[in-house]
Amino acid sequence: MSDLLAELHPQALRIAALLRARGEKVAVADGATGGLIAATLLTVPGALDFFVGGGVVYSLRGRDVLFALPREAYKGMRGATEEYALLQARAIAANFGAEWGLAESGSVGGSTHPSGAPAGRSVAALAGPAGEEHTRLLETGSDNRIANMAAFTRNALALLEDALSA
Repeated sequence: MSDLLAELHPQALRIAALLRARGEKVAVADGATGGLIAATLLTVPGALDFFVGGGVVYSLRGRDVLFALPREAYKGMRGATEEYALLQARAIAANFGAEWGLAESGSVGGSTHPSGAPAGRSVAALAGPAGEEHTRLLETGSDNRIANMAAFTRNALALLEDALSA
C-alpha cells in the first residue's frame, strides 16, 4: 500500500492546501477503505492543521462508538448507499468538531457484505459547512479486495478535492 500512498500524496498535498487556505478541518470515517483515506491525508507534514481524526468503521459496535448515534438513526438504511454514507459523514464531522466530514461505505469483495451490497460498490459522502453535501458512487464490478480498497480511496479523495475546489 505504500505505492498507493506515494501515488496519492500529491492529491493529499492539494487537499491540505485547500483546507488550510479556508481555515477548515476534516474528519474521516473510513469504511471498506480500511483507513486508507486517513492514511493518505496523514502523509502531509503538519496534517494537524487540517485533519482532526476519524476511524475505521467496520462493525456495528465500531459504528456505534464512532458516531454515537442511536441504532434507530439507521432504521431502513443499508450499507453502501448514499443515505447511509451521508449520515456517517454528518456524524463524523459533528463528533470531531470539523467543518467537513468524509465517509466511505462499501463492499470490497472477497466475502459477502452484511447488507448484500455487491462487491465493488462504494459510496463516498461529504458533509460540509452550511449544509453542503455531496456523494459519489463507484461500482468497479470487481471482487478484487485490494484493488477495490485503492479505487474506493481514490473515489473518496476525489470527492473531497472536487468539493473544496468548487
